[in-house]
Amino acid sequence: MEHPLQSLWKKPARLVVGLMSGTSADGVDAALTRITGWGLDTRVEPLGFHFLPFSPETRQRILTLCGGEVGGSREICLMAVHLGKLYAQAVGELLQKTGAASIDLIGVHGQTVYHIPEETPYLGTSLRGTLQIGDPSYLAEEFRCPVVSDFRIRDMAAGGLGAPLVPYTEFLLYRSEREDVALQNIGGIGNITFLPAGGRLEDVVAFDTGPGNMVMDALASRLTHGEAAYDDGGRLAAAGKVIPEMLAWMLEDPYLAKQPPKTTGREYYGAEYVEKLLRFGDYPMQDVLATATRFTAESIALSLRRFAPRLPARLVVGGGGSRNPTLLRFLQQALPACKIQTQEDLGLDSDAKEAVAFAILANEALFASCNNAPAATGARHGVVMGRINL
Repeated sequence: MEHPLQSLWKKPARLVVGLMSGTSADGVDAALTRITGWGLDTRVEPLGFHFLPFSPETRQRILTLCGGEVGGSREICLMAVHLGKLYAQAVGELLQKTGAASIDLIGVHGQTVYHIPEETPYLGTSLRGTLQIGDPSYLAEEFRCPVVSDFRIRDMAAGGLGAPLVPYTEFLLYRSEREDVALQNIGGIGNITFLPAGGRLEDVVAFDTGPGNMVMDALASRLTHGEAAYDDGGRLAAAGKVIPEMLAWMLEDPYLAKQPPKTTGREYYGAEYVEKLLRFGDYPMQDVLATATRFTAESIALSLRRFAPRLPARLVVGGGGSRNPTLLRFLQQALPACKIQTQEDLGLDSDAKEAVAFAILANEALFASCNNAPAATGARHGVVMGRINL
């Protein structure tokens, strides 16, 4: 009897869905791709994208769980099943939208509810860890195909930070022999990948730059008394003024000076950080939001100047932040020598980029190909990330 994965290994191309729900906790990104080959021979054709928003109640419970102080094993159990069913709903709606009758493989990142990249005392020892939830069994049952999930922990077991994971896929898709290219994702957290011209995987520089939309989203919600989950089009920030002394204080953040490899998340830039901004002085909320928006841009520019071997010819921005013209304007001002582009400028979809990445990471796992970037995560060696649910 043929092994269930053998038929996929023999296929010249596979229909693969990638799923991502990030630190913004706003919903599920689902991307349908056709992938041929693996490793350096990987070729990806985007076939469709769908976004399934979380209900306000689901988003709030996720954010509460991410705080680490509320909830317990019972709620994490229930939320994992709830998310698993939402992931299956997102894939079903994606297939209906694209007309695809069936798929070969699914890669699902899961929802990070806690990430501990630094050694933390626990029960007489010190540990690092990460937890993504959203049960993949519901996807496997619904679509009758292998599902690859739980990517990050394998990299951490090899001494890595479990993040960032996207640089491996960016190396496969965006590397250039002629020019240095940097890719900046601005989701809840910002992360950058620097691809030197003609470089190898071990030459890639990648790390989390700091908050992306996370702080801005929280301030926009405060400013609108909960009516807006984010600053749509950057209009709220555009109406404010940057507070120089607050920006200077934010740029002294120790995380920004920390040498890569490094990663961060809601544990660092969550509710407590936002409260510090609000207590900084008696300033209009719009000005605080404008300052936080400028800070995201300046933190990206500072990261490139400090840790990239040189400024890239092009900086390609993806994620929700690429749809914030105020942020992009600040970023261009902070990096006048770089050509700032979005995924759309390349004929791609900013919203789909990370979901496509997890389709690629799942395809690599299928072929038992090492799919981390040790230079970015700090792992001792390459590993095959992802657990396969048949």
